[in-house]
Amino acid sequence: MTGDDKAAGTDILVIGGAVMGASTAFWLTRMDPTLSVTVVEMDPSFARSSSALSAASVRQQFSNPVNVEISRFGIDFLRDFQSHLGRDVGAGSLGLRENGYLFLSETAEGAALLEELAAMQRGLGAETQVLSPAELSTRFPWLSTEALSAGSFGPSQEGWFDNMGLVNGLRAAARAQGARFVTDRVTGFERDGDRLVAARLASGGRIAAERFVSAAGPRAGELLRMMGEDLPVEPRKRTVFMVDAPNARHPDAPLMIDPAGYWMRPEGEAWITATVPDIDGPCDPDDFEPNAGEFEELIWERIWNRVPGFDAAKVLRLWAGHYEFNAFDQNAIIGRDPRLANLYLINGFSGHGLQQAPAAGRGLAELILTGAYRSIDLTPFGIERVLAGEPFLERAIV
Repeated sequence: MTGDDKAAGTDILVIGGAVMGASTAFWLTRMDPTLSVTVVEMDPSFARSSSALSAASVRQQFSNPVNVEISRFGIDFLRDFQSHLGRDVGAGSLGLRENGYLFLSETAEGAALLEELAAMQRGLGAETQVLSPAELSTRFPWLSTEALSAGSFGPSQEGWFDNMGLVNGLRAAARAQGARFVTDRVTGFERDGDRLVAARLASGGRIAAERFVSAAGPRAGELLRMMGEDLPVEPRKRTVFMVDAPNARHPDAPLMIDPAGYWMRPEGEAWITATVPDIDGPCDPDDFEPNAGEFEELIWERIWNRVPGFDAAKVLRLWAGHYEFNAFDQNAIIGRDPRLANLYLINGFSGHGLQQAPAAGRGLAELILTGAYRSIDLTPFGIERVLAGEPFLERAIV
């Protein structure tokens, strides 16, 4: 075992040190500075972490009000990151670009749904606008509005930011507040009835704890199986392409979600884009080989039909990352697991984890320390719905 602490015991053991584990450790040690919190992370370089390989975006446009509330806190946290951390850890600004999100629709039913959701989002403080095809053409003249019925646009409070700035800032602040970070890999658990006793480590050591937090990202399902339980969270591979389109350089464009089945957003003068592969299912947790053919086979023609300037486009680079995909209902799983009296979950964010981490970590810390949510009620995300077979669906999945 290496890291800041080599002790064999702790009050709370957080398994996974990327954005969810870092946020949970930050809020726990902020709310109770006397608490002993240890975070185990197998790769502190985060080379293959979902946090590091993410498009790092934030939006208010969700279909569940609680997800909107989570992002309302998230955008405030990102805008004033240093102040929220409560100390100078050298993180500075997260480079937030509030270019907005643009959800497109091609049907009357889709346009009506955008209107319904926008009204709900505005009621919670978002600034979502629903634009007609003519209004879309005026606002985004580079966009082909043929066959579109409407577009839902957030002119502020939505955009993208420095993903690893968020992770590293939370980790640094948590460490400054007393959290201890250990580089190792959990390989199993010791269990006594309905309680976990200790985690066994690849180094040969063990860490005993009073309470355990699963923040293992795409490996959360694997982690729960080590405990003898199931969790419908699995890695899903997504290949992201950085593309130069010299006839379509629009660095002020929003992140656009097209019903044709892809998303795209500017990255400087270039773009990044991705789609869901035709055959989508769990992948090997060690498979990070990009599917290079997806751009030509699935994405390029669809973008060209929507953005005519993509008649000339060149892939500059590509990479693959993993969603921690909740196969049950694509919504987060947060809270205490009733199957194990001292286990807490913060898993299954299905591509929305970075933006939801500030509120999710705060909420879980509240639950652990006080037995209830004190800021945003995250009860709908409890695993109880999974065990009961009652999905809590989020319709605005990207």
